[in-house]
Amino acid sequence: MEPKRYPRQLSRGANNAAIALSETEVGKLFSDDTRSDIGSEAEKMRFANEINGLVVKFLRLETNEILGTDMLAMERIYPIDYRAYEVEIREIWFGVFADELRALHAAGFVHRDLLRPSHLPGDRYDNILLTQQGLRLIDVGISVLQRQVGESFFRAYVQRELEELALFRAFFLGR
Repeated sequence: MEPKRYPRQLSRGANNAAIALSETEVGKLFSDDTRSDIGSEAEKMRFANEINGLVVKFLRLETNEILGTDMLAMERIYPIDYRAYEVEIREIWFGVFADELRALHAAGFVHRDLLRPSHLPGDRYDNILLTQQGLRLIDVGISVLQRQVGESFFRAYVQRELEELALFRAFFLGR
């Protein structure tokens, strides 16, 4: 069965659809009883936003009465194709991205979804978008905060993310 398609839909992840709310805002829809998930995602997004601008900016939680669903509203970002830019420029963007990601790690946040698992549909690096402001991260649904999982799990997640970061570097600079 094909998943429900919403008016103004931009994309669909494994569990949620994202819709355009305006030229500057996007809503991630939580159509089932996922209040704890939406609250957790909002908390992690707010946490990351306080560290730096790498993660898409959280705006608010609300209920979309027309669609009958809870929604996480965030800034709307417009991705651009990185292949239109010289490798030297991409190296600079990647360096900033890596530094900002490490700053998030140092503060106690790990994204956990740089590289899409091969069994899921979509592009390998769907959650990393190049914008006019540089590389940005979206979808913090499976991200974790160190205080929630403890030191040993957090270190393991960071190690895995650094391995994914190296793979992304090769992909981003090698095409």
